[in-house]
Amino acid sequence: MLERPSLYIDGQWCAPVGGGAFEVFDPSDASLLARVAAAGADDVALAVQAARRAFDSGPWPRLPGHERAAVLRRIAEGIRARQEELAILEVRDNGKPLSEAQWDIADAAGCFDFYAGLAERLDGEEREVPLGDERFRASVVREPVGVAAAVIPWNYPLLMAAWKVAPALAAGCCMLLKPSELTPLTALELARIADAAGLPAGVLNVLPGLGSEAGAALVEHPGVDKVAFTGSVPTGSRIMRAAARDVKNISLELGGKSPFLVFADSDLDAAVEWIMFGIFWNQGQVCSATSRVLVQRSLYPSLLERLAEQARRIRIGNGLEDGVLLGPLVSAAQHARVSAAIAQGIADGARLLCGGEPPADRPAGWFMQPTVFADVPLQSALWREEIFGPVVCVNPFDDETEAVRLANDSEFGLAAAVMSADLERCERIARKLQAGIVWINCSQPTFSELPWGGVKRSGIGRELGEWGLDNYLETKQITRYESTEAWGWYMK
Repeated sequence: MLERPSLYIDGQWCAPVGGGAFEVFDPSDASLLARVAAAGADDVALAVQAARRAFDSGPWPRLPGHERAAVLRRIAEGIRARQEELAILEVRDNGKPLSEAQWDIADAAGCFDFYAGLAERLDGEEREVPLGDERFRASVVREPVGVAAAVIPWNYPLLMAAWKVAPALAAGCCMLLKPSELTPLTALELARIADAAGLPAGVLNVLPGLGSEAGAALVEHPGVDKVAFTGSVPTGSRIMRAAARDVKNISLELGGKSPFLVFADSDLDAAVEWIMFGIFWNQGQVCSATSRVLVQRSLYPSLLERLAEQARRIRIGNGLEDGVLLGPLVSAAQHARVSAAIAQGIADGARLLCGGEPPADRPAGWFMQPTVFADVPLQSALWREEIFGPVVCVNPFDDETEAVRLANDSEFGLAAAVMSADLERCERIARKLQAGIVWINCSQPTFSELPWGGVKRSGIGRELGEWGLDNYLETKQITRYESTEAWGWYMK
């Protein structure tokens, strides 16, 4: 068992004020993996104080962008130097297959490199704005928003940390990171890497703990200027209400029930491959998962047959075993939620083609077979609500108009995908789909250079790309009166 008895506050490892701790379990066999220090409200107050001091009087926000970039690049190098170790830790903590974890860790390092480049571009960014009155000159600058709190989920532990920490540090902010209590281990290792990279004390503070305690205290603390959250809609709504009291700057990346439109002219094998990648990657525990598949009626029977056949062939097991492409769900509670959703879908009359229960050869751990439903009632919770598991729902459509209508008939709008040999049709439909992200002839590719976020109940704001940096910057105008003439309004 691993012991992580300390929090990372103000550049030091310290025991929590109340001495609290929580347990973390290995999803593959439900064994105790680690005992981790639990931050409480007093620890949050100390961490906010440290971040506030580092921002208000420390060097970090005042460094030129290229100097901050050098530290971010050292963090990226530190992640790469420990990539295999971090990937294995991620598998044991989260359950995902090792090949996926390796990809995640590499992406996390790449995210720090990307924002190092944007930090350098901040140098000399101040620009003059032409005015209609020649007596005045004005310039616009962008400055760090201040102390930022990031509350991250358990599905991509280190990568989601990188998505928030890297742009915040690039902007010159000081950061308070609260990882999920289910998967806190790689966030603590990120603190070690950042410390070794020379990040000044107080700039990054890592506070593992329960959401109801550490998370709530962070969001509500008046010393926090910015809150960035990725997670469920109900929690996002609570954060919005709490942040409203101090009119905090917030960005929210919430749930999804993303559609995937497959037209009859699509290549059958390619369609099945991308459908599976869109829902079974990371055990379906992906906010953007294309879990609602709409297939043109003439292709519908053959696609269902091939999809069920291929889903049954996916190897399930411990993510550290060779050839495993589907690991366990992250926790007993998540397994129970997915199981309940499957049972309700069957009760609602959806046709179960494969899966729907744990694999017989995995009596321990929180495993669920890849599950395919067809002919799902459109008002069923299975079709309308986020399941966050390896469960895909498939329904037919007749024409483009119906496909777009069914795709947009959702309270969510994070992502969507469309597949067709007719690229003009794909482009046309992409602009009709109500989503922040649309993929054509693929599902789930994610790049640090591109904006990530949704519409409707899927959230507010964008992460990644230059838009992710904008989350942590405020725009300021500086206007100067340069005429030698007296203003002469009152003093004539």
